Amino acid sequence: MKYTYTLDTLPEVASKIVEQTPHKTLLFKADLGVGKTTLIKELAKAIGIEDEVSSPTFSIVNEYQGPGVMMYHFDFYRIEDPSEALDLGLEEYLESGAWNMMEWPENIEGLVHPPYMRIEITTNDNGSRTLEISPVN
Repeated sequence: MKYTYTLDTLPEVASKIVEQTPHKTLLFKADLGVGKTTLIKELAKAIGIEDEVSSPTFSIVNEYQGPGVMMYHFDFYRIEDPSEALDLGLEEYLESGAWNMMEWPENIEGLVHPPYMRIEITTNDNGSRTLEISPVN
């Protein structure tokens, strides 16, 4: 799946992603400042999270609960060794059945096993973003 969007069309794109994704673990790859957290905020709304979602840059993981739904938002930007993610209980989060949204997954290479969805976001010349979603089975 491939979508091009602006801030105005982001809620619609987030709803489509939630409806069409077969896996609840989503790994986001994009340069710094491209909008990973902004997209995750909209995805959280689309799955029913009503709380304000913020980047877990310093806490590494934030937990959110909505009616009948749980979401974990990870930011591995500051992880220097993948074992730090294991110390956080990464395996338990992945086995929980909850939504797992992961920024900077390249910093924990090899710890997330399929199935999951890879989402790559790029910035276009006109300021819009294009995201490409691919399942990893």
